Amino acid sequence: MCPSRIGTDYTIQKIADIISGKLTCKAPGQVLIDELLTDSRKVTHPDTALFFAIFGERHNGHSFISELFRNGVRNFVISEFREEWENFNANFIRVDDALEALQEVGGYHRSRFTIPVVGITGSNGKTIVKEWLYQLLQSDRNIVRSPKSYNSQVGVPLSLWLIRDNHQLALIEAGISQPGEMLKLEKIIRPTIGILTNIGSAHDENFHSVSEKLSEKLRLFRQVSSLIYCRDQQIIQDAVDALKKENPSVVLFAWSRKSKADLQVGRITRSSDETEIQAVYHNRFIRIRIPFTDDASVENAIHCWAFMLSVDVEQDYIEKHMTFLSPVAMRLELKNGINHCSVINDTYNSDIGSLTIALDFLNQQKQHEKRTVILSDILQSGRDEENLYREVSNLLIAKNISRIIGIGEALTRQKDVFPHSSKFYPDTEHFLREFTPGNFSNETILLKGARPFGFEKISKVLQQKAHETVLEINLNALVHNLNYYRSRLRPDTRIMAMVKAASYGSGSQEIASVLQFHRVDYLAVAYSDEGVELRRAGITLPIMVMNPELQGLDAMLREKLEPEIYNFRLLGQLHDMLNRYDGEPFPVHIEIDTGMHRLGFDESEMNELIVRLGNNKKIRVQSVFSHLSASDEAEHDGFTRLQIERFTQMSGQICNAFDYPVLRHLLNSAGILRFSEAQFDMVRLGIGMYGIAATSHEQQQLQQVATLRSAISQIKNVPANETVGYSRRGVLKRDSVIATVAVGYADGVNRKMSNGTGNLMVNGILAPVVGNVCMDMTMIDITDIPAKEGDEVIVFGPDYPVTEIARSLGTIPYEILSNVNQRVKRIYFYE
Repeated sequence: MCPSRIGTDYTIQKIADIISGKLTCKAPGQVLIDELLTDSRKVTHPDTALFFAIFGERHNGHSFISELFRNGVRNFVISEFREEWENFNANFIRVDDALEALQEVGGYHRSRFTIPVVGITGSNGKTIVKEWLYQLLQSDRNIVRSPKSYNSQVGVPLSLWLIRDNHQLALIEAGISQPGEMLKLEKIIRPTIGILTNIGSAHDENFHSVSEKLSEKLRLFRQVSSLIYCRDQQIIQDAVDALKKENPSVVLFAWSRKSKADLQVGRITRSSDETEIQAVYHNRFIRIRIPFTDDASVENAIHCWAFMLSVDVEQDYIEKHMTFLSPVAMRLELKNGINHCSVINDTYNSDIGSLTIALDFLNQQKQHEKRTVILSDILQSGRDEENLYREVSNLLIAKNISRIIGIGEALTRQKDVFPHSSKFYPDTEHFLREFTPGNFSNETILLKGARPFGFEKISKVLQQKAHETVLEINLNALVHNLNYYRSRLRPDTRIMAMVKAASYGSGSQEIASVLQFHRVDYLAVAYSDEGVELRRAGITLPIMVMNPELQGLDAMLREKLEPEIYNFRLLGQLHDMLNRYDGEPFPVHIEIDTGMHRLGFDESEMNELIVRLGNNKKIRVQSVFSHLSASDEAEHDGFTRLQIERFTQMSGQICNAFDYPVLRHLLNSAGILRFSEAQFDMVRLGIGMYGIAATSHEQQQLQQVATLRSAISQIKNVPANETVGYSRRGVLKRDSVIATVAVGYADGVNRKMSNGTGNLMVNGILAPVVGNVCMDMTMIDITDIPAKEGDEVIVFGPDYPVTEIARSLGTIPYEILSNVNQRVKRIYFYE
């Protein structure tokens, strides 16, 4: 669980009073606590963090206190004291139960605010409904919401801790897995409005009946003023009627497709990429359109619709914003596999709902036509076994899965309900004994297994072999950044996403698949072969090629790539080639030079350009664009505005010369944020999408996408006056502990980092580079850092941003990111 951080007035004494704990102070007691921490690996601000040593299913939080102390944490909530801490200059609050203490802190903090708090629960759809309500309402109110799926006994208090004075609405997700849990959450959330999404089979095994589970969930709404729900399940209506007797003042807002309700849903019409939902509300016919077609999304959207109507949001506003709903990210991991395979690793959950989500993500991947699913038994479903796996089989068939491999005794017993070509193994070990690498080639493989089956062993044999250095790509962060920039655009402004230079080192195919799924309008690559690669990976978006070459024009025609044309020489070459072409007019993008003086037609060439374009009926001008020279530098804002004026005039000449619409685009990432008046028809989103902003304020709104990780290969104790590395440049001034890290300039570590200019991060602490960076290795001084061989080393990442490294080296973040060598294995995370 990630830490929750907020500026507060909580001293360690105040928190001790809140949780009725016994405080022992050996460190400064007036430090304000603003970070609640439950995961020892997630320390960001140790001096103001408070760690709760919680007993979990797999870990005892007390076992990590010594490590946390070494990393600078000085405040702890504990339920047991160990002798090894006796000499720690730290503050300890002793309680009976650290988890209960965390909940008390979250509940106390929640009690200080009077804003509407929406409690959301149900078997499925909680996170989607929460995130969609945030998307729908964020434009006109300040909203705090549970991060990701923070709906547990730990996640809820961390979510509540995020509430601040400027928030106007809180969206808090609550999940349970056994009786008695919801009452604890209700006491700390104290929701004023409730949303019940549905009731399904998740966690059935821990309840005597579905009715008992539903009653437990409804405890969240004991004191709400209003409740939104779907009345189409009689069991839900009966439970809500019982709740109404206990809480007579609650205002019920029901929606239904079957019977009379506040929101009476009628016809639902699906097209290839959107769904229209019609309904009657207050005797008035209303409708929404959403960019999804699956049943779950329709249900989730109606929940959002009902909520917004219940709090008097105008229907026109709802209808407009529903069309821009974006998919919500999922917990998935995508890696390169053996024999040109791609491997999706999803061992987070094993129910039908999460399987459906994983299959949808699998189908987003267009790298391979063949799709294989390796599936474990679905545990604790509470359902009849044969019916359960018949449904699984039907789902896999419906999702066009090429090959099914089942692992588990239940799947083996039910093998007859699956296609005859499927294979089954009683357990993971049997599969591994028969595993042959040659049986997997040029396919996308989804690993969908419950944790007890140990599918990480399967993942290991399917992954492409690589050394210890990896580049982790956080696709959630990419989506977050994309949506942030979207929020700064007019609804009708299109986005061209830059995926040149392997998406700034992040990997073109994988990034393009996510961008395509999240409905960007265009992609841009540097060279035609990059575009061809994307087409072969199944990318169907329009693609602009920014540096077309004569020998690549045939490929562009064949693959429907759209070249940039920036001078008459290239225009002439295209004209000659199109003489042999009999298809539809070929789309091109015209670059004009407004002051950067790199590529593009000059103002003096406009008339000739317009004539030559107009005379060639085999060419269609798709867009006209230019590049801003210094949109990220305030000192050049005057020149940037001059470029905007020039572009407006020059592009207007071109657009007016044709009887069809021509797109115009000028703004880059920095321009989107600093010159919003110049959005024209489209913007080009590049480095900002990968988490790099032009200003420190905007940087706080973005998330870094890439993390370059390696590991310590060896640690040596080297005496003072000895040297380290080639050319004996690393002269030691003291007895030192030197770590050799398995990453070098062949991987992307800049040689300018040599001899103390740069640092690598070890266990949250920066360690200076000693000597020259080598091809495959870098040496660092860890004399003052507790570390051991095999420990992780961060070259750059969220805790050590690329911007800091670039600044220290006198370069730009683009260079750092794009220089990561392709030999470094990419791992993609998607939650």
